[in-house]
Amino acid sequence: MNTRALHRFGARPVREALVALEPWVQLAKPGVTRLVLVTTLFGGLVAAVPMSVGHWALTLVGTALVVAAANALNMVQEMDADALMTRTRQRPLPTGRLSPAPVTRVAAAAAIVGLGLLCLIHVVSAGLALLALVSYVWVYTPLKRTTPHALYAGAVPGAIPPLIGYASATGGQLDAPAFVLFGLLAVWQIPHFLAIAVFRRAEYQRAGFRVFTVCRSQRSVRRLMFAWSVALFAVSLVPAWIGMAGVLYLALAIGFGVPFLAGAAYGLSSRADEHWAKSLFFASMPHLVVLFVGLAL
Repeated sequence: MNTRALHRFGARPVREALVALEPWVQLAKPGVTRLVLVTTLFGGLVAAVPMSVGHWALTLVGTALVVAAANALNMVQEMDADALMTRTRQRPLPTGRLSPAPVTRVAAAAAIVGLGLLCLIHVVSAGLALLALVSYVWVYTPLKRTTPHALYAGAVPGAIPPLIGYASATGGQLDAPAFVLFGLLAVWQIPHFLAIAVFRRAEYQRAGFRVFTVCRSQRSVRRLMFAWSVALFAVSLVPAWIGMAGVLYLALAIGFGVPFLAGAAYGLSSRADEHWAKSLFFASMPHLVVLFVGLAL
């Protein structure tokens, strides 16, 4: 057998394995998981307590497994709705590439392993991850079909990851800086997800999700988005006010916060369309990263 034939013989099983693995990776919502890991990492960095590479690895791998489990269980609960939305109808469950029973079993196993790894770091870290899992899967997810206020319930598990990183670094201690991180991320999520709901309104309505853009007038939603953007700007100044961050952070918070606030204010005008909401959504992500980087410096 020549070298080329050997290469083909060895490459085929690898390709087949990757194809089989792909739907399982999609269940974890890689983009969401990456953002969670970034905020977990910055939670540990803001704590400013040195951690070993192994300590970091256990924290991030454990968190990633719990987040992947939560995302997979969320997809199991929403597979019917996912089939009705353009951006989700190609997910593994609506297309039939995977079925709910094995996904649920694998997700449960991932959650157990992830929580176990976090227990090796500190029971507080594991407890926070469990709280995020339970509140996301069994509180936020079913509420999305009944009330637009599910948005606020969903902000809680979404803001827990930096607390996990912080608790891992400090040996379970959670003090004022930790809760500032929680508040910043919780408030940031509101205008971020309201923006999504504006330009994906038709899809949410078709899927039966009771988001604000489906249940309220568009003008009231835009006023709500502006109000929460004002709250985000105010919360972003708290670290400088309490001495948690210095002049550099304050400059970043104002430099990025004012344009974001102006963008939210533009939404109150009749000229703003769905493209405005999409632009504000994409602007919100680097805004958050800049704030967290400024806190970690």
